[in-house]
Amino acid sequence: MQHFWIAVGAFAALLSVGGVAVAQTRVAPPGAVESAPLAPPPGAAVPAQPVPAQVQPAPVPTPPTAVPEPVPGPQPVQPAPAPTLPVTPEPVRPAPTPQVPLEPQPVQPPPTLPAPGPVQPVQPPTLQQQTGTIDPNATLAGKRGDQSDVDEVLLVAKPVLKLSGAASWDEGFKRLAESFRVLRQEAERARLPVAGRPLTLFLETDDNGFRYEAMLPVGPAPEGERNATFGNGVRPGLTPAGPSLRFVHVAPYDDIDSTYETITAYLEAKSITVKDAFLEEYVGDLTDPADPNLEINVYVQPR
Repeated sequence: MQHFWIAVGAFAALLSVGGVAVAQTRVAPPGAVESAPLAPPPGAAVPAQPVPAQVQPAPVPTPPTAVPEPVPGPQPVQPAPAPTLPVTPEPVRPAPTPQVPLEPQPVQPPPTLPAPGPVQPVQPPTLQQQTGTIDPNATLAGKRGDQSDVDEVLLVAKPVLKLSGAASWDEGFKRLAESFRVLRQEAERARLPVAGRPLTLFLETDDNGFRYEAMLPVGPAPEGERNATFGNGVRPGLTPAGPSLRFVHVAPYDDIDSTYETITAYLEAKSITVKDAFLEEYVGDLTDPADPNLEINVYVQPR
């Protein structure tokens, strides 16, 4: 048994000596040999060399900004920011078109205006137009005439009942008075109000007598009776209208020829050409041809 432990001790000593020897004789392994690659033989293709990736430097951290601590005490008031107004974009204006010089145009002469004519008289409103009522004594001129003057008036057409006839100079007054009586009867039968003084339009005259149209101005008929028929040759019509000259006769009807002589002399002196038809308006009633206060308006219409 002692020999066994002696042998183990000798073996252990041998291992210890051998380990040291081994440890002392171990050689460090050779390092990597850096060698440049050999140049390719002439005529051989050169392989593409990989491009080394660029190394990005690490970002440098930014130091935090120090926030100043509030100072005790009243702080200054910061002004409020001004409101920002919306900005309206300016419209894009087109580029101006270059002006092309125009050729001078011939100057046109001013238009020739017609020569001013005579001023037309203004018809004054009648009592019927002012009040809306019908006046049986209204005249065509709307105002009373002056025996010593000639009036320029503007006649307006008025509705009438008219009756044609003919008479000699000796029976003229009587036939006219009878015609007006018939016209009034027909107007009354048709329920037409009389709206003015009776008139006579002389259509033709000669040495033996004259042809005429007796007229009586009337107003509108009542509702439902506007399609009335008339007898005794009576028919509806209108009075003459337009610019006229009015002459006034105040004397017996037998002396009316002197008034027509005055009219003829006036027209010749003024070189006025008139229509052949003369219109008489009886302001007074035709009851007596010798009445010295009989008033008659004589209307003459220039051509």
